[in-house]
Amino acid sequence: MTEHDRTTGPAHTPAPSNAARILRLVHEDGPIARAEITRRTGLNRSTTLALVGELVELGLVHEGPPPAGSAGSGVGRPSPIVRASADVVAAAVTVEIDAVEVALVGLDGTVRRRQVEAQVRPPSAAEAVDVVARLLDQVRVTGAETTGAETTGAETTGAETTGTGTGPAPAPGQLRLVGVGVAVPGTVRAEDGSVQYAPHLGWHDEPFAAPLADRTGLPVRAANDANLGAWAERLAGSGRGVDDLVYLNGGASGIGGGVISGGRPLSGADGYAGELGHTFVAANGIRCHCGAVGCLETEASRDALTTVAGTAPDDLAALAGALAADDPATERVVDRQVDALATALRNAIHTVNPEVVVLGGFLGVLLDHVGDRIVTAVRAQSMAGTADRLRIVPAALGRDVLVHGAAEIGFRDLLRDPGTVTTAVATTTPTSDRDDAAEEARTP
Repeated sequence: MTEHDRTTGPAHTPAPSNAARILRLVHEDGPIARAEITRRTGLNRSTTLALVGELVELGLVHEGPPPAGSAGSGVGRPSPIVRASADVVAAAVTVEIDAVEVALVGLDGTVRRRQVEAQVRPPSAAEAVDVVARLLDQVRVTGAETTGAETTGAETTGAETTGTGTGPAPAPGQLRLVGVGVAVPGTVRAEDGSVQYAPHLGWHDEPFAAPLADRTGLPVRAANDANLGAWAERLAGSGRGVDDLVYLNGGASGIGGGVISGGRPLSGADGYAGELGHTFVAANGIRCHCGAVGCLETEASRDALTTVAGTAPDDLAALAGALAADDPATERVVDRQVDALATALRNAIHTVNPEVVVLGGFLGVLLDHVGDRIVTAVRAQSMAGTADRLRIVPAALGRDVLVHGAAEIGFRDLLRDPGTVTTAVATTTPTSDRDDAAEEARTP
């Protein structure tokens, strides 16, 4: 991919090749029959056969017989099934105030390996780069579970490492790492992957993608965590196949939001669109860390809800159990948070007219507890017709939503040009731009 000219702005993004179209289709919708690839791409059968063969030679996909009893295309022999490789991986990084995680995610969507390092305080950007580089070294050489092991060099943040071996664990060196995607709870500048503002981490104008690329020798992209969560839910979660959705997640770093409009991520001029946690919901509300009064994330707060419920902030199962007890004091907090959330969603609906709203983290627990109360409140506040078809649903991907979202931007160069699989490891320049954000959408 053409690198940035920092003085003239991002270069024009060329149209993807037919091989790239097929790889993205298999990656996002596979396993898929070769005949179905031909139908959906409009290519002729011989071209599809040749291009799939090229992707097989590159080790990006595998072909095999359909499942026993499959009808295939319905005529003649069943069409072979094309599957994305689990051995071509992206490193998915999530940085939170209480933990840093690095996972290797296969092109087929499987989480191959994972390392998590708890933080006793929010890491600085430089400390986070150190932690990510160390965890990436660990996860690249071992798939073994290392729960509770002390981590060398973790003294700066009081870290402790836990590892979860997920899926098959091939021998060292068997996986091919093609890129790194980073999910950050803050605004991330599109042109260079720097973190403009991550309030809960305490970061202001912090370079992140470039230092991490220098440390790892890999292409690195960074983006707002909720924007990545929105895309992950659209690809594989509760918003699968939905072209217009709003995603809100409530976690340790407040409430983040992401928007998919017309099948494409809504990024804005600098990549800062979708900050729905800071939409205005209460004139006499609490002052937010951003400086405003009455932001959604101060009026619908995980800490406020878990404090009155008497549960640990990160124990969503315990929170669900406590809410089920219908304690009056807890219900008063629930009522205030439902009102704030409904107001925020009304604002979003009048702005982007989504078909689906996906709620993750503690907001998903709140939704499960109150049922239709939120959508009823939203419709009561909305203009006629704007929320008639609206569905509000809990997120489906759970703890892995940001892992899958970050992996997608880690795979972006490969999905644009499958030939980069042989050269990506040698690339050190971080790449991220506005055109790239739009290209997260499926190539038609």
